[in-house]
Amino acid sequence: MFYGAVVWDPWLIVAQIVCLQCMYYITLGLLLTVLVGTRVSRLSLVYFFDYVTVTTSTVTGWCVCASFLLSSAAGAVYMLYLIERSKKCLDFAATIYIIHLCICIVYGGWPSSIAWWIVNGTGIALMALLGEYLCIRRELREIPIPRYRSNV
Repeated sequence: MFYGAVVWDPWLIVAQIVCLQCMYYITLGLLLTVLVGTRVSRLSLVYFFDYVTVTTSTVTGWCVCASFLLSSAAGAVYMLYLIERSKKCLDFAATIYIIHLCICIVYGGWPSSIAWWIVNGTGIALMALLGEYLCIRRELREIPIPRYRSNV
């Protein structure tokens, strides 16, 4: 498909956002299970959506921070396959984190922890920049053109 001939399709955009958001939370859940689940007695949604758990004062808090940052890196890889355009990566990364902020506000109130803002700011930058880098590398690959030789 030629990128210049793409028609604006809102259903595709919504489907991409939903799919990317789900993949982000699935990855975050797996990473929280591996990194935090071994340290706490009961893993709950608090680690997903409450800003209090994102802290640098405990080892568990560092594991939560690492889970969020690794999920951002995985989100960049997901954008490579779902979005496929480097100029759209910032928009989709910002959308993921705006939706995450809204869920966090509903769940635990306005995030007042500076560590939460630093981790999520770093996460959005990591996801957008790494996603753009990966998509640009794919866009700039050479197009293989088979050479046919006639044996005369």
